[in-house]
Amino acid sequence: MATGRPLVIAIDGPAASGKGTLAERVGERFGLAHLDTGKLYRATALGVLERGGDPANPNAAEKAARNVDFSRLADTRLLEENVARASSVVAAIPGVRIVLLEAQRRFARHPPPLGSGPAKGAVLDGRDIGTVVCPDADVKLFVTASPESRAWRRAKELRQDDAAAIYEAVLQDMRERDARDSQRRVAPLAAAPDAVTIDTTSLDADQAFELACDLIARHCAGR
Repeated sequence: MATGRPLVIAIDGPAASGKGTLAERVGERFGLAHLDTGKLYRATALGVLERGGDPANPNAAEKAARNVDFSRLADTRLLEENVARASSVVAAIPGVRIVLLEAQRRFARHPPPLGSGPAKGAVLDGRDIGTVVCPDADVKLFVTASPESRAWRRAKELRQDDAAAIYEAVLQDMRERDARDSQRRVAPLAAAPDAVTIDTTSLDADQAFELACDLIARHCAGR
C-alpha cells in the first residue's frame, strides 16, 4: 500500500560490521538520503578533543553535541582512532544522545534532497536506529560479524601494508568498544525485535548488499 511518508531504512550494528558501506549503497540504489549517525558522535567527540576537553565530561560533551555541524561530517579527522574511541565514550552520555536524537529523527522525517532531485526517503545507520531513533522504520536490518573478522577489516583500513602488526590491538579495542556500546544504560547496541540480522562474517560486500536490497524491495512492493 502506498503511503505519503518517506521510506525509512534503519541499519544497526557494531563497528566494522559493514553497515556503513551497506547503507551508502542502499541509499544509492533506492534514492534515499544517507546519514551515518556514528559521525554525529564522532563530530561531538572531535569537538571536545579540539577544545582539550575530556570526552567523559557530560558538560563538555553536551556542549559539543549542540554545536555539531552536519557540514563537518565529511571531515577526514573523524576517521582517526582516537576520535573513534572518544565517540564511544560521549555516546554513553544520556545528555549527548538527547541532543542528537531529534537531529536524527528530523533527517528521517525530512530527508535532504539528493543531487539528482528529491530523496524518496532516508537510510540511517548506527547503533540504535531501529530501537530508539526510528522504531517505526519501514525496514530494520542488524548487520554484524565476528569480532575477529571486524578487527581484521579495521586493521586493514588503518594500515593496508602491515595489518597483522596492529591486529591484536585493534581486536582488543573492538571488544572494549562493543562492551561499552552493549552495556551502556541509554540506548545500548541491540537488534530491534523486528530487525533482520545479516551476518557478514562469511559474506562479501556485494552479497550483503543484494540480500539487503531483496528485503527492501519486497517491502516496497507491498507499500
